[in-house]
Amino acid sequence: MNLRALVHQTITSLKPRGAAGEAARHAKRAYRTRSFFSGTVFAATMVFLFTPLLVLFLYSFNGSKGMRWTGFSFVWYEQLLFHSRDLWRSFRNSVFIALTSALTATIIGTLGAVGVNWYRFRFRNYIQTISFLPMILPEIIIGVSLAVFFAGARFRLGLATIFIAHTTFNLPFVFLMVMARLDEFDFSIIEAARDLGANERQTLLRVTIPICMPGIVSGFLTAVTISLEDFVITYFVAGPGSSTLPLYIYSAIRFGVSPVINALSVVMILGTVLLTYLLRNFLKYIAAK
Repeated sequence: MNLRALVHQTITSLKPRGAAGEAARHAKRAYRTRSFFSGTVFAATMVFLFTPLLVLFLYSFNGSKGMRWTGFSFVWYEQLLFHSRDLWRSFRNSVFIALTSALTATIIGTLGAVGVNWYRFRFRNYIQTISFLPMILPEIIIGVSLAVFFAGARFRLGLATIFIAHTTFNLPFVFLMVMARLDEFDFSIIEAARDLGANERQTLLRVTIPICMPGIVSGFLTAVTISLEDFVITYFVAGPGSSTLPLYIYSAIRFGVSPVINALSVVMILGTVLLTYLLRNFLKYIAAK
């Protein structure tokens, strides 16, 4: 037997035969079918999600207010930057409320999660359950109940009541994310810190908080996002002169979509993409922790 025949015989012997070969062919065909179906669904989902954004982007450069294209123009961006004082005031209110309420909710939620996870006390399970109510209740119920509470307590509606409301419904999200991080916590690290002479405060600040930082940052960013986009609860607790961006947009589009809102949306999308790009290394570090 020459070398060529020997190689041919070896390769033939390695090929699957009978039922095994048939099963392999069926598996390969099924994989191709699933791959085609998954790719089709993914493409359709992307088109469904991003087509409205593309239309919004295009019509922010339309020269007229209507849907009829009249030419490329920056008139609405000029209107946004130089003739929209009330809009920018509402935007500043939204950013201020989002950052302050998210920071407050993060501090309270983190300390609450550590306390519930570390200590055993009476009504612990009740507190842990009741803390999730603002997350599962409909927003309109929370908004009405907060409005009734502020009216009964004679609170003047304004930025302060919006801050309290946003902190209230942001708390469960921070609490849940920090609790999830603490459930994976190795408490032998705490015992090692105690053996090395660290007191309870030092253990909290130098061991627990750094280890829980991914959950804390995730909770803070989630709280900021939820606060920025909230409309229903804010509508019930806002007062004169305390309009946020969602409230301003609602009042602006009641009589038709304003191209200025389109321009603002494009600016916010580009700003979010740029901020994410600049913070990508930090976000990767947090995700890897």
